[in-house]
Amino acid sequence: MSETKKRPLIIGVTGGSGSGKTTVSQAIYDELAGKSIMIIAQDTYYNDQAQMTMAQRKAVNYDHPLAFDTDLLISDLKKLLNNESIEMPVYSYSEFTRSNKTVRTEPRDVIILEGILILDDPRLRDLLDIKVFVDTDDDIRIIRRIQRDMVERGRSLQSVIDQYLTTVKPMYHQFIEPTKRYADIIVPEGGENTVAIDLLTTKVRDILAHHGK
Repeated sequence: MSETKKRPLIIGVTGGSGSGKTTVSQAIYDELAGKSIMIIAQDTYYNDQAQMTMAQRKAVNYDHPLAFDTDLLISDLKKLLNNESIEMPVYSYSEFTRSNKTVRTEPRDVIILEGILILDDPRLRDLLDIKVFVDTDDDIRIIRRIQRDMVERGRSLQSVIDQYLTTVKPMYHQFIEPTKRYADIIVPEGGENTVAIDLLTTKVRDILAHHGK
């Protein structure tokens, strides 16, 4: 009889916008190059808003838990955990809704799930084997967000500041920061914390070795 395929390992990486969670996720991915590994961004699972007008779409609070199709994300993760492929949605930032396209995604031995609210829903939290919270000061996060949104997304300085003050910062303190208590590991200063990243990747290598991978 052939050996039953081992359940994939899921690492959840969360933190506020601009905290460095994407950098940490990419660093783990790079350190484990050559292994069977993938990154899933929670942003991919923003709600399908095709039935809404553009004005309505732009008015959505994208830092609120209800902005995400968490049921679909959980369903897809369970399929991957069962070593089944999924049709991952594609989100269009220019259209503020889900694209008609999907990406066929095969399961991997290691899945890194990164996003601002992956520890908010207990159903999602319970699927994560290692939970990481990237903890970065508010002032550093707003500076990073200004740089990113102005350069990469063509936003004006005033629009970035207005959004930060009206939704991003309040939602961080209401929904995101409280999930820090669920984290197994808290990483200060994001991707610059090479010691934390080394510890994480060493732990993952040990788990994979135990599974014979």
